[in-house]
Amino acid sequence: MARIVSLEEAAAVIRSGETLIFNAFGSLGFPEPLAFAIGERFRKTGEPRNMRVIHNGGLGVWQEGRMVEHMSQKGMIQGTLGSHITPMLNICRQISDNEIEGYNFPMGVMSHLIRASAGGKPGILSRIGLHTFIDPRHGGGAMNARSKQKLVELMELDGEEYLFYKRIRPSLALLRGTTADPSGNISMEKEPLYGDAYSCALASRLNGGKVVVQVERLSGVPTDAREVKIPGILVDYIVVVPDQWQTMISRYNPAYTGALRVPWEDCDALVDQVKELSVQAGRKRERSALHEIIARRASLELIDGALVNLGIGIPEMIPQAAAEMKVGAKVTLTVEAGVIGGVPSAGLDFGASFNADMLMDMALIFDLYDGGMLDMTFVGAMQVDAVGNVNVSLAGDRVIGVGGFVNITQTARYVTYCFPFSAGGLSVSIHNDGLTVLKEGRYPKFCAQVDQISASARFALEQGQKVLYITERCVFDLTAEGIRVIEIAKGVDLEKDVIEKMPFCPLVSPDLKLMDAALFQEISAK
Repeated sequence: MARIVSLEEAAAVIRSGETLIFNAFGSLGFPEPLAFAIGERFRKTGEPRNMRVIHNGGLGVWQEGRMVEHMSQKGMIQGTLGSHITPMLNICRQISDNEIEGYNFPMGVMSHLIRASAGGKPGILSRIGLHTFIDPRHGGGAMNARSKQKLVELMELDGEEYLFYKRIRPSLALLRGTTADPSGNISMEKEPLYGDAYSCALASRLNGGKVVVQVERLSGVPTDAREVKIPGILVDYIVVVPDQWQTMISRYNPAYTGALRVPWEDCDALVDQVKELSVQAGRKRERSALHEIIARRASLELIDGALVNLGIGIPEMIPQAAAEMKVGAKVTLTVEAGVIGGVPSAGLDFGASFNADMLMDMALIFDLYDGGMLDMTFVGAMQVDAVGNVNVSLAGDRVIGVGGFVNITQTARYVTYCFPFSAGGLSVSIHNDGLTVLKEGRYPKFCAQVDQISASARFALEQGQKVLYITERCVFDLTAEGIRVIEIAKGVDLEKDVIEKMPFCPLVSPDLKLMDAALFQEISAK
């Protein structure tokens, strides 16, 4: 039977050297008051120390003193394995400075690995990650020189290459739900996501570990069996936090859970409100006229009836851009956090959706992706090289992590990368049917060879994927001989503004076209 304990009592359960596992997606699902209590215990006693942290989505929000920052003080964490690193500021710094071990696996791999470990399996076989930095031939997911464990192996089965990801062994699960009933059963009716809660709990218990769940309330009656997400037989300790927030900026939004459906015409305004709240909370993302042009061009690729995944950043702008361009395609949007349908939220609430058709365990959405059901994805890019490889996971010495990027870009039939030609001071003059480059950005996006392969052009070609690279001034596609310019904006000089600005000579289509003039209309340069 689960015990009801205080935050301080729950924090005291944790021993030095534990391997912790979390079920969260940024601030969504993260038990922050519990993390704060653990951090306070460390500040007062120096314990617990030298822990390892396993997670899927990043456990932070790019803000000092929030989320996992409470419990990632120096000395607390010895190493981490997860998919998204950069929102966790202290952990990211410590990995970058080679102070702790850091391993980065794709989000879908992590989700399936947690599920397999919960079932006592030795690990998982997957083609996801082949020819990227996850592949042991290219680093095995190690994020620094200190990270020497071999957590993934290359294997061959029936003449095909696979990666074998080894089982994880957590000793303590720190989870969050909404309600605990008299038997300790946990429901998640106010949670915007389910994540891998059940699998995290079972993986810990199977390994002889404990399970701590933070909830908003206790119930005196048994929960409807259909609503239980973590059975009481797996729960050791329950912590009650009555003022628990749904996300970092939303106390409770019933449109994220299906308890309320809002008018579809109101969704864009609601997303804008979330973006504004995110800015007020310190998460500011500049969106410029250049980004709007790119989003408009990307929207023209939408295919009627397609199942689509949108990444963060410029891809978040595509639904609005499609309306501006009067794109008539009707698509179903998905979020890798485990959401099908609806309108994805943004900013610090990314992962949740308004009016979703279905919320599911995260492992299930990646079953759908990995199984080949995803028609299209639109994602960003930080570096692109001559053969078409893309880097989003390493910025100089700063680790970022791939999140769901590898699963999504290796399984979608059609992949579109959306990014400005350069960054850091890029200035253009936009006219009604094109643009003129006034000043190039300080940081080129195109390079001879990417610093880290997050998306493999070789893998894409082998799978027969269609791949586009969309910038504000031109569009490239992927060929077996490298990337090729297929469209250019009116006013852009192919030699001076494109080829001379690249460290390699791209192919140029003999049928080179002008980008649609409508992309540039009613936009003022910022």
